[in-house]
Amino acid sequence: MEKQINNVGRRKEAVARVYLSKGAGNITVNGKDYKNYFPLIYLQNQVELPFKTIGAEGQFDVKVNVKGGGPKGQAEAIKLGIARSLCELNAEYRPELKKAGLMKRDPRVVERKKFGKAGARRSFQFSKR
Repeated sequence: MEKQINNVGRRKEAVARVYLSKGAGNITVNGKDYKNYFPLIYLQNQVELPFKTIGAEGQFDVKVNVKGGGPKGQAEAIKLGIARSLCELNAEYRPELKKAGLMKRDPRVVERKKFGKAGARRSFQFSKR
């Protein structure tokens, strides 16, 4: 069996375990083709972005297990996992991926709800009398 690289990508509450190997360009997410798993085109583009950045579309097979979060968080977690795996495979890809902003974990998460408030910051409607 040929070498398989695995890495993890995270975004919001989503965690993606990515397994990258040389192949024909098949991307499988939780046992489904990524185009079926992410029906929205912009989410498919997020998954493909690391390959487009280095010009390696159709050269690697990717198998992903992703859990938590919503579709957008999952797609962006997969994007980070693929970028990290490509850097591990070939260090020459790193400057291009870094310049495109694909090597950074997006730290933004939902702010927690506070007591005495309707949401994180929103107050209940004020009544003067």
